[in-house]
Amino acid sequence: MTPEVAIAEISIKDNLEQFLLVLLISLSVATMSRLFPWLRKIPFTLLLVIVGLFLAFEDIHLIQLSPELILEIFLPPLLFEAAWNLNWRDLKRDLFPVFLYATIGVVICVVGIAIGLHLAVGMPIAIALLVGASLSATDPISVVALMKELGAPKRLRVLMEGESLFNDGIAVVAFIILVGFPMGNIEISPAAIVLKLLSFTGIAVVIAGIIGFGISYLTQRFDSPLVEQSLTLLAAYGTYVVTEDLGGSGVIGVVVVGLILGNFGSRIGMNPRSRLIVSEFWEFIAFLVNSIVFLLIGAQIEFGSLATNIKPIAVSVLAMVLTRAISTFTLTAISNRLAKSEIDLQNQTMLWWGGLRGSVSIALVLSVPVAIPERENLIATVFGVVLFSLLFQGLTTQPLLQWLGLLDEQPLREEYLELVARRVALNRVQNHLSQSIVKQELDPDAYQHQAELVKSQLEAITTKTQQLLSQDPKLQGLTIELLREELVDIEAETYAEFVRSGRLNTQLSTLLSEVMEEKDPETA
Repeated sequence: MTPEVAIAEISIKDNLEQFLLVLLISLSVATMSRLFPWLRKIPFTLLLVIVGLFLAFEDIHLIQLSPELILEIFLPPLLFEAAWNLNWRDLKRDLFPVFLYATIGVVICVVGIAIGLHLAVGMPIAIALLVGASLSATDPISVVALMKELGAPKRLRVLMEGESLFNDGIAVVAFIILVGFPMGNIEISPAAIVLKLLSFTGIAVVIAGIIGFGISYLTQRFDSPLVEQSLTLLAAYGTYVVTEDLGGSGVIGVVVVGLILGNFGSRIGMNPRSRLIVSEFWEFIAFLVNSIVFLLIGAQIEFGSLATNIKPIAVSVLAMVLTRAISTFTLTAISNRLAKSEIDLQNQTMLWWGGLRGSVSIALVLSVPVAIPERENLIATVFGVVLFSLLFQGLTTQPLLQWLGLLDEQPLREEYLELVARRVALNRVQNHLSQSIVKQELDPDAYQHQAELVKSQLEAITTKTQQLLSQDPKLQGLTIELLREELVDIEAETYAEFVRSGRLNTQLSTLLSEVMEEKDPETA
């Protein structure tokens, strides 16, 4: 064995041991949070950050975070999972405000933070712009994970997740444009910025479209959950790598391909069982990656650097909160007026406070060239702001949701949806029993006994459902929404069967989704 091979084997072994250690700590935290009820009050992701901080304080070193590790390993699957589960019909309703938040909102944040740092602490404007660009990304990993854990209202989740997913692509482009400014490599002009933004976005959308629609039509030809699952994993990482290599935004590419496969490919090319298997696979991947990344964020904190840069950190925090307020409330007012978005004050307040900064900001600031003299102070400033955002904003998000009355209806909604699912399942059991007695596969006495049990359960569920509807009549809308989705799924699955059997060459678009949208008074 040559020395080079031996060194490589030792390196692989050390990396595997470090990875297993991180995974062990993360899963231990997850287990502890389920065993002790008082720990459940803290969102799991934030609990991991706190444990990571403790490890950093004790000088226990885990895997070193790098921009490549975050952007190329962690980010693609998390972006894909969030986009896969984001309903296009819901996103389309709020596409205009999401676009405003993800574009003009980024500009307001970058400029506001840069001006604050330049005026308050005398930071060179070129460096201050880099801080602003790093902190302009409302991190989808943090936002999506927290909103899911807290059970935030559906529309608020769509707004926050939609903004955070598209915001990142714009923030990364802004950072790439500005990173050469301190080194004198570029001259910033509005025309150059717009051209670069269009280039990054256009390439990403084209590549994502080719991969997403290609896989969608490919999976129509066969039914193999494991292969379809593998293709989605390939799509997430492949889209990011190919898009970045061709000069586009990998972040936007992954988001677009996730939306295509989640809203189009999974409906025309996968049967309900396959779609469920793939969704559960991505839920596991998201849990695993979230468990690692939040622990590592906390473990990277250097308390000495934070103390040295406490003034720029404080100024950046204040500027971040103020610019977020300006962009959220101003842009929402514009959207409410022009697009009739009707986003109320409670949701606006949560959009303002819930715009967490996290791993994407860290990845961007870690990628600042070593040649920039102020690099270490810049990194410490961004880490300090991210720590404030994750802990202070993250831990106060749930109390604020409750105070604003946005979580009041969530327990009722969850209970109602569970009852609906149980009723559907028991009706299917009842139908199966009826078929069994017709086919004489079941003794009449045994059938009668089982049928009475199912009937009594259905009656109890019906009574409970009526009680919930009397408490909140708006729950009836959930039943209609679920029925619509089921009808569209049945129609799409029928077309997919025709394609797989060779009776149809091309997939037909669903008529019901278009007709229902036209007849829906809420969207009229």
